[in-house]
Amino acid sequence: MVPTRAMSPHVPLTPEEIAQDVLACADIGITSVHLHARDEDGVPTHRRDVYARIIGLIREERQDLVLGVSCSGRSVTDLASRAEVLELDGDLKPDMASLTTSSLNFARQASMNAPDVVRGLAERMRDRGIRPELEIFDLGMAAYANYLAEREVLVAPLHANLFFGNVAGAQLRPAEVAAMVAALPPGTSIAFGGIGHAQRGAVALAAALGHGVRIGLEDNLFRDRERRELTTNLELVRWVHDLARVLDRGIETPEAFRARLDIAPCA
Repeated sequence: MVPTRAMSPHVPLTPEEIAQDVLACADIGITSVHLHARDEDGVPTHRRDVYARIIGLIREERQDLVLGVSCSGRSVTDLASRAEVLELDGDLKPDMASLTTSSLNFARQASMNAPDVVRGLAERMRDRGIRPELEIFDLGMAAYANYLAEREVLVAPLHANLFFGNVAGAQLRPAEVAAMVAALPPGTSIAFGGIGHAQRGAVALAAALGHGVRIGLEDNLFRDRERRELTTNLELVRWVHDLARVLDRGIETPEAFRARLDIAPCA
């Protein structure tokens, strides 16, 4: 939602650029992908026609990848706009969609997620057979995920990205990591993501613990902590493979991920 071409020449913006990046990363080896759409001016958009183009281009080449879409509350807050992408059908229907379970602040921007919108998105995902990709930045968001699960708005199996390093959220400290993991609904599949310089530490810890990892330019544009060298999605994915080899971990196949989360093959 934030990176622009002015920030880095490596940020993919058009459907063709995004699909090309995804397919190149898939050649290296990935399980799933989290997609953000941009309009003709490179501005984040929730328009389903743009998402349809991105998904179509990817699925022309790779039917196996688990494709997730964004229902972010950074640029728009209303349910109708954010749920538009969930109406795609057939080969264009996404497998997963992001569900941020509460409002939160970033360093210079807010993500607005009112309870009725969170619940409305979750219900539409449930009814459409789209698996929520829970985005959890603090303990309150984990508590709200439990609240929705207890009321069967969220239905198992669940998957959550735990984010560390955001200025107004959980930090990459042992006590906070342990508390975040323990606070999730029982049996939730877990991946770690890190904001900014916390990205590589969060990913390394997740790999060491045997959890999933989330890596990419959405969360961090740089190769180094000093923010002097820009990176690419491909370089980050290659680094994860190097890390996995060092830790004697494998990269889960899309088929295995689908089976574990009860996500049907794409139509």
